[in-house]
Amino acid sequence: MKLTDKAEDILEALWFADEEGRDIVSYEDIQTDPNDGVVQSLLNEGLIEIKPEGLCFTIQGKIEGRQVIRRHRLAELLMRDVLDIWDDSQEEWVCRFEHLLKEGVDTKICTLLNHPTTCPHGKPIPPGSCCEHAKDSGVYNVLPLTELKSEDSGRIAYIKTKEPEKMNKLMAMGVLPGNDIMLMQRFPAYIFRIGYSEFAIDASMAEEIYVRRIKRMGVRS
Repeated sequence: MKLTDKAEDILEALWFADEEGRDIVSYEDIQTDPNDGVVQSLLNEGLIEIKPEGLCFTIQGKIEGRQVIRRHRLAELLMRDVLDIWDDSQEEWVCRFEHLLKEGVDTKICTLLNHPTTCPHGKPIPPGSCCEHAKDSGVYNVLPLTELKSEDSGRIAYIKTKEPEKMNKLMAMGVLPGNDIMLMQRFPAYIFRIGYSEFAIDASMAEEIYVRRIKRMGVRS
């Protein structure tokens, strides 16, 4: 179902309250009233119940709220870890971005972030079917270079470092999102190949290169 931004914000507020052990969110807390059109639409969809003192989830509403909060917390991690946006403006950006995530896009972001379990604030991220599949199969498609085995190949997904000097050094080696990379050796240094060139880096730098694994010795992973 397609919900408005305000409707999703109400479901988020109900989820936050539930995490704090509260069943009901007051109208004052969410700056609305029982006659609000958005409240009525959530009621018509069977996602909330209206009480004299506020709103509460229905069973279906909690399922929908779970998806909303999952998108919100994945957006937080994407902003912090990939886009390096984590300042006074980050919450505004997160709120804008999460509403743009459609079903399926959150799965791709979750996979890109290696199926995280907590948000930057330490709150749990509800797992999706992609997380369960990765757990059952033992295959995590996007991994730090340090998690690959010798002769594993992949495509660079993103670089996590926030240090300009380290970023410039990696970029000079051709470590750029979209480029193919093969790990040649793990010890005593991480040696990788990009194109026809080979480079050696230490573990602290290797763990900041995130790679979408492709294959190992010609075997599909």
